Parts: sequence; structure tokens; C-alpha cells
Amino acid sequence: MNMNRRELLKTAALAAATAAASGVVSEVDAQGGITPDQAARSGPGVTWNKAPCRFCGTGCHVQVGTQKGKVVAIAGDQAAEVNRGLLCVKGYHVGLILYGKDRLTTPLQRKNGKLVPISWEQALDVMADRVLLDPKGFAMYGSGQWTIPEGYAAQKFMKGGLSSNQIDPNARLCMASAVTGFLATYGVDEPAGCFDDLDKADVVICWGNNPAEMHPVLFSRIVDRRSRGEEVTLIDIGTRRTRTSALAQHYLQMKPHGDLAIALGIMHLLVEEQSWDKDFVDRHCAFRADSDPPELKGKAISFEEFKRSLKPYTPQKVEELSGISSENLRMLARLFANKKLKITSLWCMGMNQHTQGTAINCLVHGIHLLSGHFGSPGNAPTSLTGQPSACGTVREVGTLAHALPGGRLVANEKHRQQCEQLWNVPPGRIDPKPGKHTVAMFGSWSTPRTSKGGEIHTIFVQVTNPGQTLPNIDKLMTPGVKDPQKFLIVSDVYPTATTEVADLVLPASMWVEKNGMVGNSERRTQQWFRLVMPPGQARDDCWQVIALARRLYDRGLAGMKDKDGRFLFEVKDKSGKPVPIWDWNHYYDVNVDKHLFEEYRRFTPLKHKNLAPYDQYVKARGLRWPVIEQKDGSWRETRFRFSEFDDPNVKKGSGIDFYHSPSEDGRAQIWFRPYVPPPEVPDSEYPLWLCTGRVLEHWHTGTMTGRVPQLRRAMPNAYCEMHRDDAAALGIQDGTLVKVESRRGAIKLPVWIDGRGRPPKGTVFVPFFDERLLINLVTLEAHDFYSKQPDYKKCAVRVKALKG
Repeated sequence: MNMNRRELLKTAALAAATAAASGVVSEVDAQGGITPDQAARSGPGVTWNKAPCRFCGTGCHVQVGTQKGKVVAIAGDQAAEVNRGLLCVKGYHVGLILYGKDRLTTPLQRKNGKLVPISWEQALDVMADRVLLDPKGFAMYGSGQWTIPEGYAAQKFMKGGLSSNQIDPNARLCMASAVTGFLATYGVDEPAGCFDDLDKADVVICWGNNPAEMHPVLFSRIVDRRSRGEEVTLIDIGTRRTRTSALAQHYLQMKPHGDLAIALGIMHLLVEEQSWDKDFVDRHCAFRADSDPPELKGKAISFEEFKRSLKPYTPQKVEELSGISSENLRMLARLFANKKLKITSLWCMGMNQHTQGTAINCLVHGIHLLSGHFGSPGNAPTSLTGQPSACGTVREVGTLAHALPGGRLVANEKHRQQCEQLWNVPPGRIDPKPGKHTVAMFGSWSTPRTSKGGEIHTIFVQVTNPGQTLPNIDKLMTPGVKDPQKFLIVSDVYPTATTEVADLVLPASMWVEKNGMVGNSERRTQQWFRLVMPPGQARDDCWQVIALARRLYDRGLAGMKDKDGRFLFEVKDKSGKPVPIWDWNHYYDVNVDKHLFEEYRRFTPLKHKNLAPYDQYVKARGLRWPVIEQKDGSWRETRFRFSEFDDPNVKKGSGIDFYHSPSEDGRAQIWFRPYVPPPEVPDSEYPLWLCTGRVLEHWHTGTMTGRVPQLRRAMPNAYCEMHRDDAAALGIQDGTLVKVESRRGAIKLPVWIDGRGRPPKGTVFVPFFDERLLINLVTLEAHDFYSKQPDYKKCAVRVKALKG
């Protein structure tokens, strides 16, 4: 199929919308964000400014056209390296997410079963009352949609103020296993390579992900190279055929959980055939396996122990476990054995939402290390993220129950002391005990306070929708009937499945209605300014946290003061006078984002995640860390970590230096982790596999994209993909209404046969974007031991046709 990059995106976007450009060009656009052709087609009075897209972790930059206080046009940013002027269908429509008819515009409190309007003053008092009921039982739940300053404020409020680690993000549900995989392998999180690898790779392997629909701008780089005559081999390893499969030379259909066996089988062949890169491994790697009791760092093993452990994973055994043929396994091994090729592996939720997510992440890293396909452009194991700041906020700021800013851990005394000093809070303020991960947090909240484990009494949710995204929703989101003392606070922009059960709803500003900074999947930190005002009484999430902190300060809670008695979030103007940023009327008197970012930046050098000053990001379309100041005062980003040719932290002469090595000797770890079967498999009662995921037109739970008429019309509702033979055996036709049921719950929705995706016999697929059809009533909350990330890709269900 010969399709170039722009044709792919045009098709993916349904040729839906591009923007009109402007006659008023801002300073940023004068640097090339808008083309002369766009300017020639412009209407009068439109002002353009830069901002990253609101959706996935690709971090495409858009040009936002505003007029009379409203976003009126969107264009791809011609000056942005990430997307080079292109956007996907969601990106072209991103401006419309601000203008749904049902925007939340005033605080609401549930009284006598109904949500009724209240003032912000009343809302803050209610929130303060919930904290003071028992600060240790008050939790925060955010996401990779928090901006960097928002996440940093929440982190400081909880851990530096309330002395509580009961804060976690929805990113626990989507990329936690990628984190543990990086940490176990390199001792530090996030990819070593960058998106540039896609421009250089000879082979791209997709491990259970569908970038043609989930990361289409990145995927278009591969298609574009083919259109120029370059040879790029695309291999799709998956459990169902997708649009990615359609453009792949090789589609390898595996059984659920089969990726573990495939990775082990590749390493088995590399070792048995002595085609592994002995020189690279001898100089840069060590071997590791699980310890007893299990710890993320595991235990060191010898190469001979590693070799013996791989012995059972012969091509024949891997075929039995994974479903892919011995011939295809040997093909993969031959590719990795070829040192002349440049190979990039990509993955996302297929490997991460996995009860053995840490293991499969480690194994894929291990294949690249064992074969030497690492550290040069085009050779990289790269995880992709689904949220705009899952990396910049969750992973770097550390808004996880066990983490602190800049790669630190709450359980590490030295790290706690460093944070207490940087925050200027008394020694011992930070609790050394990690808080509850997401499933445990909501499990505690849904348990009566009088019962064991029910200590979480209130959860403050920002920028996420757990009422739709948590697994096994009925179990984790139904505290009201069990314990009326439990309380849920939700800050959001639209009504959601979560606001439906909330006790207090706060209207939030969104995207360019506020200042912001995010970090994408390639370590690129991006910045934008507020361009339009939020509607009604909607206010920034960051302000909400600071205003709550000040209300608690005024009511005498000691944790809201630093050790000198100052307010924890004190901000001064240029004259040195404190600004009352807790008062919404004064919040934008100063740039609070800049103040918080400059404060946070001090945490980043420890793990060589150095960030530039705020003003450098104002001038750029993002910078990839570590960003290092040069002798001439300029700032240089790093594309390829651990590689001497590009990373200034690498020792001269070493070539490759894993300077945060878990073994503390500059070596990355090649792991052996055994095949483990899924926790639930089909049987006679529930004979089908269920896999969940996303669709091109909608982002996550559809809270924003569902308000965009063009996207809603293109994909109006969720569906159940089935194999034609399975449907025929059950008397089901295309469009038939069916009941999809597991041991936990059931939903009713129509069947789509021979649609975009083609699941194999014995498998069904249901997307999770539809707030009316909650597939997570059906899913399993079983999770990875190390990352605590649930597996949304595998559980057993049955399907029954419904009459009428």
C-alpha cells in the first residue's frame, strides 16, 4: 500500500478540518509556525500563538488562532520538530473541546441527592473540612493531564504539607510498567532515544500497540519514508489485526500474554546461535533475575545462569505458548542478529496493561541490549505514552504514591531530606511510608471506615475520570451505599461518570484557558500561555490546590507553613512583596507557573533530568532533557541519552555509559523473567477473551472529544468487535445488540463484524471511550506486582445476543 505521510493523516483525519490562518502574526509565529500560504488565506483580526496539543503523549504543537476571546482556528505548527505542521483528526479539532454546551461553570455540592450550585468560598470550606477530618485519610488522584506546575503543586501540598503520600495518578493505569521496566534495566526512567529514531530505523517492531490510530503523526513518519522510496520493515505483533497491521510487512498474531514467550524465544535463539553482540554486552551489560522475596532490583546472575534459564524457550515451545510460528520467531531473531540493521521497538498499553508488565518491558529492553541494537540513531527500545504529560508530570515530578520530584523515593531517607531542604519544611515532614497505589486507594475509599483498610475517607480527583477508567468499576466506585462518611471531590470541565457520583464538583479551566507546561514521550518539555478566559467560575486546577492550602493555613494547619512560618506556596512580585495568589482575582498578577517550575527545576539534576529556565521554553517548541547550559550561555537539549556522541553526562571514551546503573557500575541489566500465564483465561462458562482499547476519533473516556460534533458523528458509540465465525455460531449478525458479561459485570452494545479491527476467533474487542457503555464494569483489577498497573487487555467473557 503506497501512501505518503500527508495522505495517511488526511485519511485518518477524515479530511475533517484545517485552520484558516491569520493576518495578525505573533512573535512566536514569526519564527515559522504559520506558512505564507496560510497567511494569504487568513481572515482579519485573528491572533496566533503556540501550544502543544491537549491529547496524547506525542506532543504535537499546534498554532491556536484566537479572536474576540475565543479559539476560532487550529493549524499544525510548521516550526515544530515533533509534527512538522501535521496533526491527526483529534488535533485538528482540539479547539472545539472548549465549547461543549454542558461545560461546568460553577461549583456544585450534593445535597439531598442532587448537585446544587454553591460559591467557591463554600466549596473551599467544604474541602478544608474534609482535610481536617483526618489529613492522613485525605487523598488526591490526578493524571498525566496535570500540567507540570499543577502536579508539582499537588505533590508539594500532599507530601510537603499534609505529610501524606496518598496521591497517585491515572497514569498508574497506563504507563507504570514502563517506569518499572526502565528503572529495573537502567536505574532511571524514560526512553534513551527519541522520535528521531523513527527517521533512521530500518526495522520498526510494534509490540501490541496500534500507532496508526493511537499515535498517527508518529506512524506517518514511517509511511512517509516509504513514499520516498526508503525500505522500512514494519512488524506488528498483536492479538488482533488493526490499521497498523494493514501497513505492516509482517503481522504476527499472538495469544494473549504471548509477548513474554516471544521475547524469551528471541533471546534464546540469539544465545543458542551465538549471534548476540558479545562486545556490547561485555562492555555495557550485566545479567539479572527475580529475587526471593521479590524486589524490583532483583539479583545478579551470571551469563551461564541466564543461558540455562532461557533453555526451555525453544522455537517449538514459544510457538505453543505464543501462537506465532517457529519460522516467524526465527525471522525476528535473525533481524536482531543482523548488526547492520537499525531496529526500533515501540510499545504502549499492550505491554504496560499487563499483569507481567514489568517483566515484558524488561525483556524487550533486554533483547535490544543483548543484540547491541541500542544507543545509535534508529536503534532504540521506546515506550509511547497516551497522555500529554504522563512523562513530564507523573514520572518526572513524581506524582505517584511512592515517589518524590526528580526521580526520588519517599522510602529513601536521603531523598526525603533533600526534598525537605528544597521545600524549606521541617525535618521529618515527609512520611517515609509509600501511599496507596490507584487500585488500593479506591479499594480503601470503597471500604467502610469501620472496616480494615477503609482509612481513605475523601478523594480529591483532578483532570481524570476514574468512574469510567478504573477496572471493575462496581467494586471500586460504590462507597456511598456502604459508608455515607466517604466523600468524593471532582474537578472537571464536563459532567462525567465520576461527577455523577461526586459529592462536590469543581469547574476547571482547560488547555489554553490557563498557562501550562507538559512533557511528552521523548523527554520534550513544552510551554504555553493562557490565550482565552475560562467560562463562568471555572478556575485552574493549580489555583484550586493553592487556594485549599491557604484555607488550611488560615485555619491553623501547621503543614501549610514552611519552617520559617511562611505560607507553603508563597510567591513574591518583582518588588519582593508576597502576592495573594490564593485569591483568584490576583492569581494571574504573576506567572505562578513560572514560579513553580523554577522551584521544581532545582530537583531535576539528581537523576540527570536537567531542565532549562522557564523563559527558554517560551522561545522553543519544547526541549528534550537533559538540557545543559553551554559555555556561551545557550542551552542544549539531548536527543540520545547514555551515548557519548550526544549525552554530555557520559564519561569520555566510554561510548555508552549507563550512569544510573542498578548495579552501580555503568552497566544496564539484561533480565531473565519467566513466562507466566494470565490470571484469568477463558473456560466453558466464559469462553472468549476480552481486550479493551481506544479508537482514532476519541481520546480516553471521550469527555472532551465526545463534545466535538465532527468526532462524535464519525464514531458515535462503542461496539463489540467479533470474529465472523464466533458471531455466526451464536446467531449474531453485524449490528446485533449483545450482552458482554464477565464474572464482575456486564454491558449491552452492538456488534461490529469486519470493522476496522479484526479480532481472531475466540476474542472480542470493546473500546472504552463511551460514557454510556462502560466496559470497565466487565474488566479485571488484577495487576502487576511491581508497577501495580492493572491488565485491561485480558479477561474472560461470554457474549449473548439480545432480542429486539
